[in-house]
Amino acid sequence: MKRIAVFPGSFDPFTKGHESVIEKALGLFDEIVIAFGVNTSKQYAFETEKRIQHVKNIYASVPKISVVQYSGLTVDFCKSVQSKYILRGLRDTKDFEYEKAIALMNEKMAGIETVLFYTDPEVAAISSTIIREIHKSGGDISSFVTNFSDLV
Repeated sequence: MKRIAVFPGSFDPFTKGHESVIEKALGLFDEIVIAFGVNTSKQYAFETEKRIQHVKNIYASVPKISVVQYSGLTVDFCKSVQSKYILRGLRDTKDFEYEKAIALMNEKMAGIETVLFYTDPEVAAISSTIIREIHKSGGDISSFVTNFSDLV
């Protein structure tokens, strides 16, 4: 049976921290689905189609990675792609506490296991929220986001 993992998020934008998580997971899974969740109440800084294409461009040469959009519960999406695993990245203990609660609920609801990876130390300070603020204020985010020009 294939080991398929889903890496869900809004990825607004997909940062080098996210890439760090993917790099760590590549050797453990046969397939990784980077899944863009739909949150109609959220205001995105970057257009959804551009965010998706941005990530597709980054991983175009990696056949075991696919990039898709989904709506609804993440555990339901996992079932639809026959994944028993959710990937999540951790920067610090605050992230751990947040992810732990969600992981326990996902396991209880659907038997989906969450695999947590610490991001590499050099990218641990990067968060999409901070990157959006820097971008909105006219700052240069190219050192935090691979191929940033894909997004604008």
